[in-house]
Amino acid sequence: MLLTGGLKSLLPHMLRRIIRCNRLSISNTSGMAEGYKQANVVILPKSLADDFEKFCHANDGPLPLLYRSQPGDWKCPSLSSDSDIRTDCLQYRKYEHGACTGSLKSLKEYSEQLKDMVTFYLGCSFSFEKAVQKAGIPIRNVEQKCNVSMYKTAVPCYSVSTFCCNLVVTMRPIPESKLEAAVLATSELKEAHGAPVHIGDPGLLGIQDLSKPDYGDPVHLHPGDIPVFWACGVTGVEAVINCRAALAFTHSPGCMFITDLKNDNVGSLRGVPQVHCISQDPLHFSIVSAEAAQKIHTLETLIGIDPGDRGITHLQRQGELLRACLAMSHARSVLITTGFPTHFTYEPPEENDGPPGALAIAAMLQALEKEVAIVTDQRAMDLNKKIIEEAVQLGVLKKSIPLLSYQRESPDSALMFLCENGNPTRPRFDHLIAIERAGMAADGNYYNARKVNIKHLVDPIDDLFLAAQTIPGVTTTGVGDGGNELGMGKVKDAVKKHIKNGDVIACDVEADFTVVAGVSNWGGYAVACALYILRACEIHDRYLRRAVGFPGAPRRTLWLPALPSVTKEEKLLQTLVRLGVRSGKTASLEMEVDGLPFYNTHSLIIEKLL
Repeated sequence: MLLTGGLKSLLPHMLRRIIRCNRLSISNTSGMAEGYKQANVVILPKSLADDFEKFCHANDGPLPLLYRSQPGDWKCPSLSSDSDIRTDCLQYRKYEHGACTGSLKSLKEYSEQLKDMVTFYLGCSFSFEKAVQKAGIPIRNVEQKCNVSMYKTAVPCYSVSTFCCNLVVTMRPIPESKLEAAVLATSELKEAHGAPVHIGDPGLLGIQDLSKPDYGDPVHLHPGDIPVFWACGVTGVEAVINCRAALAFTHSPGCMFITDLKNDNVGSLRGVPQVHCISQDPLHFSIVSAEAAQKIHTLETLIGIDPGDRGITHLQRQGELLRACLAMSHARSVLITTGFPTHFTYEPPEENDGPPGALAIAAMLQALEKEVAIVTDQRAMDLNKKIIEEAVQLGVLKKSIPLLSYQRESPDSALMFLCENGNPTRPRFDHLIAIERAGMAADGNYYNARKVNIKHLVDPIDDLFLAAQTIPGVTTTGVGDGGNELGMGKVKDAVKKHIKNGDVIACDVEADFTVVAGVSNWGGYAVACALYILRACEIHDRYLRRAVGFPGAPRRTLWLPALPSVTKEEKLLQTLVRLGVRSGKTASLEMEVDGLPFYNTHSLIIEKLL
């Protein structure tokens, strides 16, 4: 028997010859024939072949199709010069009606049956290991001399006919400082599964215990390592099991077919990927192209001007808009709150900065098919109901939005509101957004910019943001323009130092992400635009859908109408004026927000953002 030493440098045809003679003492082909493509193998009756090919094209992350044979053809001339699929894998599995009925070293005894069967060769992540190592990143399973870990997930693949299964992933521990390098090294290698489909907590994929892989071996994480997951061709094995074919064969997971193809032809990558952390509990990173990230930074710069000379530039934290919108992009259900009753001598006391921005965010979330609701003060329910109804009629919103109110009736009220039966493992919302929402100061009161206490007009919606800090998987964003808004607690020291009356009015309640704008509505418009940019980004879209199903970019035409526009915002502001909602700074019932005219100020910002 030959041992593993030197196998990594052997040419593929030599390795196949050794495997064919059953002279290897290894259990998997990870690290073998470095720099050459390896392939998962699925062999099916020819009657199922067309549907399986469609299944591969519909899920090309886990199932990148390298070659499909003719029925009874044991060779694959475009992949190798002298191969025989009956003998050239280390080990095979036999499936009958969905059950594994044996592990085999050779398929020669089934040559007669194979005449009516088609072989599929599918890309494998072993192919990218050399590229990852070249980038200075350790391959822990190779270091530990074991197979890679493979896990079934709770992520459904796109189904085709009888082929229906959940995604299978491989996990490789990557040092946190090397995450972006690992993504970059694999992104262009589409035939080896491309970029990761998840970085961070395995529970977000439905994986309960990393020490118990469904296939392969457990791989030990070193201190500072992050679990990184790639789509895996063993997804094809799960599809074979579920289709319950009378007879089928696959490679044994980890025992790949080694091709003669160098792993140097790359797929078309739209941009350079970046990695950003969007949650600490559970740990979760997202991926976006550098081009999309730069566009969002430009949006952040546009809204960051300080028209009132209030000193807000001191509150700004670069990159918060991008990270906030990445978190929203991953969210399933979003809760929005707005409402700042600064005009306590008027009825209604609300100002007109906030609701337009909130509705701009809601409109884009609706277009992206996320659940969205708004929570507001009990006394303002009727007003907000009218605003939402008008927004639907004006075409600002595609459909109405559930309108909720929150009251503190017990210590558990916030948890009961945010989670089913108050169970923190079952949150109703996974992202909370406050935009121009009165925020609680350190003394428990709520202040407008002039240092007037308006607590009697404000329901304690801050409780929800405080409770969210204790619920794993729920992230929060605060959008504000003066430091006294909900969520601005993250920059309260700067508010106290640089904003007039900041020592009194500064909001004490933090959000995970703080978006600071010259006018809060601008922050809402920028969030809507940034969410559009993210979903139109191929790199981010692929990561969101875990590389299964089809790209979302063709649906752009459905998202475009949800973007804010000068015409829509003009009509919405006219509606607010008619409902008696006043400008924040002047209390004027004119076409202005925060004392700034809509025309040539707010309208210009909207045009620049678009």
